[in-house]
Amino acid sequence: MTETLALEALFEEHRRFLWGLCYRMTGSAADADDAVQETFVRAMEHPPQRLDQPLRPWLVKVALNLSRDLLRRRKHRDYTGPWLPSPIDTATEPPSHDPEGVEGRYELLESVSFAFLVGLEALTPTERAVLLLRDVFDYSVRETAMALDLTSANVKTTHHRARRAMETYRSCRQIPTAASQEATATALRQFMGALERHDVAAVESLLADSVRTTTDGGGQFRAALRTIVGREKVLRFYLAVADTAATASVRLVLLNGLPSVVFETPSPPPGIAPRFTLSAQLDAAGRIMHLYVVSATPKLTALSRTLG
Repeated sequence: MTETLALEALFEEHRRFLWGLCYRMTGSAADADDAVQETFVRAMEHPPQRLDQPLRPWLVKVALNLSRDLLRRRKHRDYTGPWLPSPIDTATEPPSHDPEGVEGRYELLESVSFAFLVGLEALTPTERAVLLLRDVFDYSVRETAMALDLTSANVKTTHHRARRAMETYRSCRQIPTAASQEATATALRQFMGALERHDVAAVESLLADSVRTTTDGGGQFRAALRTIVGREKVLRFYLAVADTAATASVRLVLLNGLPSVVFETPSPPPGIAPRFTLSAQLDAAGRIMHLYVVSATPKLTALSRTLG
């Protein structure tokens, strides 16, 4: 009994870190919940032999194995339309500092941004784990090898492949600094206001020429089945959305490191989601280059928990 209580206390000490790792691995709040819970179950059923030694390396190894399995299963399941990460509330997290001075490093808040998590989708589960441990959590090659049961040579090779796969993301990365959060909030307010007024010229001025929008309805609700590309097409899409969401309540909140909009409609028309989120990524000129909409109910579990 004493050993069980000691193990529970040690696990609670590491729960937040494990959840953050599993969320970044899977991009899913529900999967992160499951992986952390299963890690705890395994710790109780088959605890490490030496509780007087640091528990985190053992917990990280179990959680990563579970997350990689969840990620592999998800990638083999059919999914209707584009897949996007689960929105999570980051209102209590401090903004990032620009890590450009440190080669290849990503700040913690940047690594939960939609753009970063979507970028990770190009990686294999093992590449994803190596990149997160090395470039987000600052693990050494040796620590990463031990966590993933790889050789140091394999870690270095996998790390190189993972960084190369993230080059597209790095070419247009937007770090959630205080300045970028303020710019994003301003752009979203202006965008929403222009849509409400049906001011086509104002909406166009806020959008980059090659703006994209990706919507994730998970097959439950009406959503674009492919990413929409181009100012004219994106404009038409959101003018239609504005009509269907005219009665929705709207809140600006910090999700995944950047300001986002939460829409809630008590009695939506058939096929329209009662709740969805709208997140934006800006280009270097401050124009909207990507809009993300998540309405699939399973994706909004963390949002329900944090926003009520």
